[in-house]
Amino acid sequence: MRRYRRLIRVVVPVGALLLLLAFLTGCPKKQAAGDVVARVNGKAILRSEVEKYYNNQTAGTPQKPTGEAATSLRLNILRELIDNEIMMQRAEKLGLLATDAEVDNKLTEIKAPYTAEEFDRRLKEKSLTVEDFKLDLRRNLTVQKVLNKEVTSKISISDADISAYYNERKAEFNLIEPQYHLAQILITAQPNPQVRNLKNSKAQSEAEARAKAQMVMNRLESGEDFASVAMNYSEDAQTANNGGDMGFAPESSLKSMAIQEPATRDAILRLKPGETSGILAVSAGRQVLGYRIVKLVGKEPAGQRDLSDPRVQQAIREQLRDRREQLLKAAYYETVRDEARVENYLAQEVLKSAK
Repeated sequence: MRRYRRLIRVVVPVGALLLLLAFLTGCPKKQAAGDVVARVNGKAILRSEVEKYYNNQTAGTPQKPTGEAATSLRLNILRELIDNEIMMQRAEKLGLLATDAEVDNKLTEIKAPYTAEEFDRRLKEKSLTVEDFKLDLRRNLTVQKVLNKEVTSKISISDADISAYYNERKAEFNLIEPQYHLAQILITAQPNPQVRNLKNSKAQSEAEARAKAQMVMNRLESGEDFASVAMNYSEDAQTANNGGDMGFAPESSLKSMAIQEPATRDAILRLKPGETSGILAVSAGRQVLGYRIVKLVGKEPAGQRDLSDPRVQQAIREQLRDRREQLLKAAYYETVRDEARVENYLAQEVLKSAK
């Protein structure tokens, strides 16, 4: 049942889109001379900024957009830049601009999975400087601080809200098949720059992966907590920071696993709640891709779940909070846009060209 799966919801504010593109595709440098395509409360946004993001977003594509598609993309990019400027000005009024220390700490966190040489190389490939990257980090952190103060901190979910949601959707909490709550520690046999474990530990070869898997197994057998070991050593970018927690999987999903990973599936079915498997090879044909250790955190039988179940209450609370947060953030952006004086000259150019 999906309510029992781990709810992983990434809330990306409008102004954060450019940050997410920053490291992967580059970000704008300092303003250069050029035509002003918009103003936000008198603050200019230059055509060169729009073009830089446009080039970054279309780099490497088999066929770059042309005509109306290209114009539409430029208008969308400008809208993002306008929203960014509105939020930065709002943050300045509220005294919520990200500090140098906050920016430096975030930069350190992002750099952690890479060696200094790897990080510098990735910057160079995108014609970025550290200062370029920090500018986008500062903007994203600032927007998050504003939204946390103005929106997120004001959200409250009552017990009555939870009860009403449950009564309206009671059938959703009726499990039609058993559910397996799983966690894993994954070690890959290939260099993985996306590793996000606390020790920044990553195997570089199949031999290293096998040795690391045995080291992890030794720690578990000596009594170390599975979640702590996963956070320190797992190379699964999706679950390492959650202590390896994979959420709930229906029993039927194990049947499909039997085709690709029969050893893993058989190991899971043999486990009792709280037990951990041995070291399981992850393979593609004869090639070993890595190793995993699986823990059966718990098993839920089929049947109706009551509102008194704390897990049901938590799942509903998270769902309601996420929905309310999305709604209020959208309304907040509309409000601050209405309060700003925006002049979009690029949009005016597009309209004039249609005459």
